Amino acid sequence: MVNRQRCAGIANPGAEPAALTNSITLSQSSGPNISWLNGAALYQIYPLSFRDRGGDGWGDLDGVIEGLDHVASLGVDGVWISPFYPSPRTDFGYDVADHRAVDPRMGNLAVFDRLIERAHGLGLKVLVDLVCGHTSDAHPWFVDSRRSRDGEMADWYVWADAKPDGTAPNNWLSVFGGAAWTWEPRRRQYYLHHFLSSQPALNLHQPAVMDALCETAEFWMERGVDGFRIDAVDFFAHDPQLRSNPAALWREPQPPLKPFALQQHVYDMMHPAIGGILARLRETVERYPGRVLLGELSSQPGAGQRIAAYCSPQGLHAAYSLSLAKQPFSAKGFAQALAAVPRPESICWSLSNHDVERAASRWLPAGADPQSFNALLAMLAASLPGTVCLYQGEELGLPNAVLERHQLRDPFGITYWPDFQGRDGSRTPMPWRADEPNAAFTIGEPWLPVPAAHLELAVDRQERTAGSRLAVWRAALSLRRDLEALRTGAVAAVEEHGDVLSFERAAGEERLLAVFNMADRPAEFALRGRGEPEALPVPRAPGALPPELTADGRTLVMPPLSVFLGRLRPPS
Repeated sequence: MVNRQRCAGIANPGAEPAALTNSITLSQSSGPNISWLNGAALYQIYPLSFRDRGGDGWGDLDGVIEGLDHVASLGVDGVWISPFYPSPRTDFGYDVADHRAVDPRMGNLAVFDRLIERAHGLGLKVLVDLVCGHTSDAHPWFVDSRRSRDGEMADWYVWADAKPDGTAPNNWLSVFGGAAWTWEPRRRQYYLHHFLSSQPALNLHQPAVMDALCETAEFWMERGVDGFRIDAVDFFAHDPQLRSNPAALWREPQPPLKPFALQQHVYDMMHPAIGGILARLRETVERYPGRVLLGELSSQPGAGQRIAAYCSPQGLHAAYSLSLAKQPFSAKGFAQALAAVPRPESICWSLSNHDVERAASRWLPAGADPQSFNALLAMLAASLPGTVCLYQGEELGLPNAVLERHQLRDPFGITYWPDFQGRDGSRTPMPWRADEPNAAFTIGEPWLPVPAAHLELAVDRQERTAGSRLAVWRAALSLRRDLEALRTGAVAAVEEHGDVLSFERAAGEERLLAVFNMADRPAEFALRGRGEPEALPVPRAPGALPPELTADGRTLVMPPLSVFLGRLRPPS
């Protein structure tokens, strides 16, 4: 029988939330946690916008299969495919209505099996999204749970009674705006949702829920997937007492656009009980050799600490946060991100994805040459430790699309228009052939428009252009593949001096020095006793000048947005 008063469902109800104790009491690493993700390059496919073979204007799995040759040509190790499950598409796939099926508009399980076969035939591993923290309100689980307090699945979601005055149980807010609680008249209770009200939060401390999710993971691993990208890990558990969050200390002249930023999120997320949930998922994938878990963390403060805590032989293999992507592009930001995680193999670098503005627009310095910036970004990604994840179109240097209000689909963007334009600008269709309607994405009406500015960057045009942005990414990823020090080497001597970021990568006898001038103005970098490194060829934008050594061999003169990669000689 479900508790009629509170159904928060968190184990260890006396535990303090991590943000209050300043300690995340998760399983710590007792040994190596190395997997094939270490040094790998992944390519994220957002299937709704990748390629449409059905002609309805929405991408599908046949389109993914058709585009895999292009993906493999980049030299990546695997793909992460965003949700393709049945969904009402209020959050475009992340509102899952059936965890073990393919949306009929996107194909079926037979097509998925062909996708796996084709990807593996091209040497690509396949990760798929496992959305554990919430479902669609159209999911059969929630349909049963909302019906009454006494049903079979009554406590599969997070339910709570109203306060005596009828208001929500506490002040928690949804990331997408408004309260995180919605009233359900059939149960006469509120249910929790961290995102849209159509995405109710699962009670992950109900054993039957975890059984169902682990069985789902087994279902897809039996079909051949090589692992999972785990969505929104920080929201898996919360304070069992449902205490209200304290106000944030806001000192700016105006309050933030999104009220979520007005709270310190010490009770509604990041609870230490997340460790046990991850351990159960890890136990499941460990039964399938070579399978991996890649987690997505929030951009709340302390992301590096949480990556270190969540990634262990009892948890995730690797994780990423968008906290770096939401900061200005700077040497200091990257140096701090490199220093924040003690085990570099546990970090994944997602510089662009479906949730943020494309890096080619977000980070481009004012007035800078986009091709030079593209070359810098490609070599920076190729030089970073751990896992690097490219987002579809990043290899083309696509800028973020600028859309009109009537073109938006993203409820997040619609809520905060025009000050925040949402995520649709990074989700517009992939441009394949410049001279065909809709850049050959679809023969129908695309669900989001194909920007005119993307046509000249289409795959077919860049394939025919020497030194194109696509060619630069291929060359950068080839260097990462060929140089073991770049791929899996240790990281040392991370430094930032003004606009210049530098670090060393080392594997065996090979030591490499990587130096990046991250500003659109010249800079100098003192070698400081490293001798004269042997410069290695790196891809550059057409006409870009390489760094040069001063006559005394002690200083690198770095042109704007330039990269130096050199082999350090062993000490004599």
